Amino acid sequence: MRVGRRERLYLAERLGLRLPPRNPGAPLVWIHAVSVGEVLSLRGLLAELKKRHPGWRIYFSSLTNSGYRVAREKLSSADSVFFLPLDFAWIVRRFFSVIRPDILVLTESEFWPNLLRIGKIRSRAVLLINGRMSQRSFRKHRRWRLLSKKLLANIDLFLVQTLGDKERLEAIGVPADRIETAGNLKAEVNLPLFDPADLEGMKSNLGLSGSKKIIVAGSTHRGEENLLLSGFQKSKKDRNDLLLIIAPRHPQRTGEVEKIACGLGLRVARKTSVDSSVSWDVLILDTIGELASFYALADLAFVGGSLIPHGGQNLLEPAFYSKPIFFGPHMDNFAPLAAEFVCSHAAGMVSSLAEIAEAFRMADEIALREMGHRARKLLDSLRGATERTLTEIEMRMPSAGAP
Repeated sequence: MRVGRRERLYLAERLGLRLPPRNPGAPLVWIHAVSVGEVLSLRGLLAELKKRHPGWRIYFSSLTNSGYRVAREKLSSADSVFFLPLDFAWIVRRFFSVIRPDILVLTESEFWPNLLRIGKIRSRAVLLINGRMSQRSFRKHRRWRLLSKKLLANIDLFLVQTLGDKERLEAIGVPADRIETAGNLKAEVNLPLFDPADLEGMKSNLGLSGSKKIIVAGSTHRGEENLLLSGFQKSKKDRNDLLLIIAPRHPQRTGEVEKIACGLGLRVARKTSVDSSVSWDVLILDTIGELASFYALADLAFVGGSLIPHGGQNLLEPAFYSKPIFFGPHMDNFAPLAAEFVCSHAAGMVSSLAEIAEAFRMADEIALREMGHRARKLLDSLRGATERTLTEIEMRMPSAGAP
């Protein structure tokens, strides 16, 4: 797939041929995350680890090219950033021989068989943090329950997001005493704060005036941009002060999204080429790592990956900026959070073209501002997972938690 997209494969790195050796005098924790969202959710945890234990070495791996790039840019607390090894035993052994981590920490649902098996043998402990078990994953693991039980036996402790995740893990054979409900690390959102002057400067650079109303659709996927752009076009007929900033989950799809928007008669610009002289109806965010700051500009946020059966994307970044949030019916990866936000009137669910257009019209701006305030208040109530996770990591490191 990556060859087809003409992406660099980083084979030497994934084979362990360019690994930074370990400093034998310092404790070392190896933390792994899959892609951009998971990487960004760990910034606070890594920063606090380094603050408490400046002598520890923090090695960080990611699976995807985008996750690797964002980790190198955003995780200043990591001493080394590299790619996850290809999951062949001889390659994984090479990684452990060079790095020699004291503990291996995986995030969410990264269950690589050789990594887990060798990690169990070659480190003090293997932890899963911010763990989750979606209904779809649960059905797969339950179908292969005997194999899953053997695989997951290599993990010493599961720190999961919700009670439902705990119950699903228990149902496929993980002992209850190895599972703790610790909350969601993604709720530990700590994004840049912008004052009104900062926001006006950002708008000016994009050619925006203060009277425009901005919709930001983040992390969208193929199959939903048609609906979103059509809904925007429909709402714009009733309200001509609307603008849409759309961020495809994969920026290489920018041309595809641009074609859809142009086909609807919308004026389109790209973030990498826009300036104050360019007029547009739709701005495509064709960069990586900037979406959160664009949520700060929004009058309304839509969370992508949710109009199709993908599982949804992170809804907590717009909540941090007190924005009214909408998403589609397919929020499986964030199901408990999404349900809580909807039940608390801190977010809304849309599924049809008519519902999208109605939301985008922003007919009751006072109600939308109140929804945004409720979103931030709910986000604040969900914090606390970082401290619980830090405690469990410290307990298993050689320094036994001493700074």
